[in-house]
Amino acid sequence: MSKKIVITGGAGFIGSALARALVARGDEVSVLDNFSSGKRENLQDVTGALAVVEGDILDAALLDRVFTGADLVFHQAAIPSVPRSLAAPLASHNANATGTLNVLEAARRCQVRRVVYAGSSSAYGEPPSLPVVESMAPMPLSPYAVSKLAGEHYCRVYARVFGVQAVILRYFNVFGPRQDPNAQYAAVIPRFITAALDDRPATVYGDGEQSRDFCFIDNVVQANLRAADADGASGKVFNIACGTGTSLNRVLALLGEALGCPITARHEPARAGDVRHSLADISQAKTVLGYTAPVDFSTGLARTLAWFREHRSTR
Repeated sequence: MSKKIVITGGAGFIGSALARALVARGDEVSVLDNFSSGKRENLQDVTGALAVVEGDILDAALLDRVFTGADLVFHQAAIPSVPRSLAAPLASHNANATGTLNVLEAARRCQVRRVVYAGSSSAYGEPPSLPVVESMAPMPLSPYAVSKLAGEHYCRVYARVFGVQAVILRYFNVFGPRQDPNAQYAAVIPRFITAALDDRPATVYGDGEQSRDFCFIDNVVQANLRAADADGASGKVFNIACGTGTSLNRVLALLGEALGCPITARHEPARAGDVRHSLADISQAKTVLGYTAPVDFSTGLARTLAWFREHRSTR
């Protein structure tokens, strides 16, 4: 039986991937996006199969209209950038913390069954040990991380106090096809790929030995779909990753091998707010959600590179 589902930030990289998966399984999907970073072209292959509403999650009346009758809300809308939050902390707070509170309030008013919240691994900061587990005390290092953690706390409170089922997914360095390499604060993998394809040096902040638990977009979509219906998940936090760490220098080496030539790195000073290493324990997501992280890093990187090569002339 199809469900009415709303995706906030549904024209973004992750939100649009989730929209395609929901449309494919026959759900009634509405996307809410203010298009500050999301793009209509991310949804062009499902145009006509879903409703697109242009608007902001800070607009309570709009949220009520869009959420009415919805069974489920995937809350992806955010300003997703550590550097941007350092430049404009209030904007990050308004979008990520106050915006999440608005979403939860609207879900309560409209009796939405469950909200799945896009959290961030940045909540951990520099942890005392790796891999990180969800029970570790958060130590955010940037306004972005603080704002996303505030959203987590609101989710827990609304689950406990108001009965709004809320599941928190802490994403670790999501990457894949359609990720924008040209945004001001673009993620590292699309930046590296486009630099390599354009025969330009890849900019690396720091020495390149910092590592990340990169997670392919299909894994994140699976996690969201599982979180939508899993028993015993409301009010809990789940790491969504692959459970393996890869240095930025290793990413460049793998891309160079795939392209048949080494990629030159241009090193810049390390950025404020960036953590040195990130690695997740994903056992709780496996146990409670049935999450399997089906695409490993090397496979995901190959798929992402193939997509960018194919679409190079159109971007």
